[in-house]
Amino acid sequence: MPNPPSPLKVSLIGYGKMGKMVEKAALSRNHLIVDVLEADVCIDFTHPDAAVENIYRLAEQRKNIIMGTTGWYERLPEVEALVKKYQIGLLYSPNFSLGVNLFLRIVEEAAKRLLPFNYHVAGVEWHHKEKVDSPSGTALAIAKRTGVPVDFASVRCGSIPGKHELLFDSKVDQITLTHEARSREGFAMGAVQAAEWLQGKTGLYTMEDMFK
Repeated sequence: MPNPPSPLKVSLIGYGKMGKMVEKAALSRNHLIVDVLEADVCIDFTHPDAAVENIYRLAEQRKNIIMGTTGWYERLPEVEALVKKYQIGLLYSPNFSLGVNLFLRIVEEAAKRLLPFNYHVAGVEWHHKEKVDSPSGTALAIAKRTGVPVDFASVRCGSIPGKHELLFDSKVDQITLTHEARSREGFAMGAVQAAEWLQGKTGLYTMEDMFK
């Protein structure tokens, strides 16, 4: 894991399970947890209904934002305009796991090679019972990478951190691609590393930009 840069002042927007894990990850990399007014960057893991309103509030204070909340992407053009207006940096992602972002690249390559040969594609995603959006933001991102409509079944049960399975099925065989998170710690650390990467930047970004 790369060494952390100079300490950042981080404000946590939402202090549920993910917020607490982000706090732990940030402190492990020598960052400071502060109030919004003092923050260099704000990390949001809240609720889809609150996400865009939070972006408005933070943008008006000219705070850089890491947006881990999903379920609001239909308002992306509105958010892009807001980022441009206030000249802030905002990085959003349906999933901050480094493994998931590699998985998305694998899905894209598999779809390019298999779909022309009459494979059909479908997916299943599992999350904890508190997960609000369905299908998950990660499932939507996976579907987008295939380039075709994908029917994703959603399961909400217990405390499952997150599992995504994509099926490529033909008359002669089936290929299954799976990513399963063992805990949410990887999401939290990825969000903190995204905050480090965003420092000093303006504009709208995704995790894709971190890997360029």
